Amino acid sequence: MLKIRRFVEGEDEEVWIRIQNEAYKEYEDFRPDTMEDMEIWKKSPNFDYTGMFIAELDGKPVGAVNAYIDRKRKENMGFLRALGVVPEFRKRGMGRRLAEKAIESLKERGMESVQGWTRENKVACKSLLESMGFNLIRVFSTMRRDLRIPDNIGEHEELKMREMKMNMDDIKLLNWLSNETFKEHFNFRPDTVEETKFWIEEKPWCDILGVFFSYLNDEPVGYVWAGIDSKFIKHKGIKRGWIMSIGVLKPLRIKGIGTSLMQQGMEFLKSKGMTDVELGVDDSNPTKAIELYKKVGFKVVFKDLTYLRKIE
Repeated sequence: MLKIRRFVEGEDEEVWIRIQNEAYKEYEDFRPDTMEDMEIWKKSPNFDYTGMFIAELDGKPVGAVNAYIDRKRKENMGFLRALGVVPEFRKRGMGRRLAEKAIESLKERGMESVQGWTRENKVACKSLLESMGFNLIRVFSTMRRDLRIPDNIGEHEELKMREMKMNMDDIKLLNWLSNETFKEHFNFRPDTVEETKFWIEEKPWCDILGVFFSYLNDEPVGYVWAGIDSKFIKHKGIKRGWIMSIGVLKPLRIKGIGTSLMQQGMEFLKSKGMTDVELGVDDSNPTKAIELYKKVGFKVVFKDLTYLRKIE
């Protein structure tokens, strides 16, 4: 009696949110999505309903998946996103059926491989992906520390900082710095100015942003992007902020610029009343960013796993 159907725009938004909230509520960094969040995401330059599917058991929505394609990528690789089953309906094969439907959809649209993810402690999801031929290709760490900001740890003494202005010149500068500093990274593809503008103006993840540029000899050399999600704080009762992104131009790395940018981002969060800070990092990041974060006092709290398989 299980039916997997396509998402219907204008009808299924609340159903989608309800499934996702139920499916992911046991995650420690969870906070419930709202229709307001959905409306913000629908403004994204990359939002697409095409690969969104809902599973119904006897007419009751019990699971969902998004077979997502990033059309700006050169490679024909799709993404298995938002795969979730309402807890009381798990262990009935619904997750597998949803994943199979997503892969079928990606294949129909010309994709040759598919990437998926799960949290390290989600044994059932790991087993599902591995049993379907996915191979582990990358490990990411989420790290955390309190906001007692360290000093005299090798920060750059001649660096100048300025806060981003919410205008197109600074949006373009942020876009350029982000693309330049991340172009060596796993899964990189350049962000468009339109995408950076969406993140800054619509604030889909954090409603309070602090973005700072660092300068040497009046030339921009790096940036840090910190954020606060008021809905997370209200839901969890934890005054936690995030270092959402940080980058230093390659010729100027290992000179204390990243350390100074981290301090700046943390100072911003502390000034807004936050008591701890979290960030995510690719364990195999070619810049060895994880070593910077350890130096600043961050410790790993959990890991996410990225998987890949070919689509036959």
